[in-house]
Amino acid sequence: MKKIIPATQYDSFLLKAGSYLKIIDIEGGQVADLTAFKAGEVTEWLSNGRSFDYEGTNFFSTGSTLYSNKSRPMLTIVEDIVGRHDFLYTPCSTEMYRLQYGIEGTHPNCLDNLRLALAAAGQEPPEIPTPFNVFMNVELSSEGRLNVQPPLSQRGDHITFRAEMELIVAISACPSINCNGGTQKPIGYEIE
Repeated sequence: MKKIIPATQYDSFLLKAGSYLKIIDIEGGQVADLTAFKAGEVTEWLSNGRSFDYEGTNFFSTGSTLYSNKSRPMLTIVEDIVGRHDFLYTPCSTEMYRLQYGIEGTHPNCLDNLRLALAAAGQEPPEIPTPFNVFMNVELSSEGRLNVQPPLSQRGDHITFRAEMELIVAISACPSINCNGGTQKPIGYEIE
């Protein structure tokens, strides 16, 4: 059964070991921030650094494994239609909107979304790690500059992960207009 996360909103759920999670770009051009923790354990989380170490790349696609901070496999990408995602950028936050865009006050953001989603699942870590930014398109220049581009994903494109351990997963339909090509849209997911 497909679930839809409305634009700028979030969800969380238990993903059992061996289950498959498909994230679907409903309308095209929408980023989904994804984080995962070992179920019931706030000290083991999805780690970009360990994943870079063990996979030897910062481009993750079909066949890639994403690791925990304790060097254990958490998610394996079993199918990837788009082939372009980001694991460098931290979740957007109220502070980011203020510092980068001059937006004062409260603004929907992935950091708060992921924190609220995890709390709803009974998992309240002291920190939110760098998420796997599904469909986010970041170019790295030869000078090392990061350049956020519109997502390459089209309507209906998806990525499918296999859980390698029992996880609590949180997903945010990213509210940042900058990384979503100028608009905020819903994101879908299915658990098999």
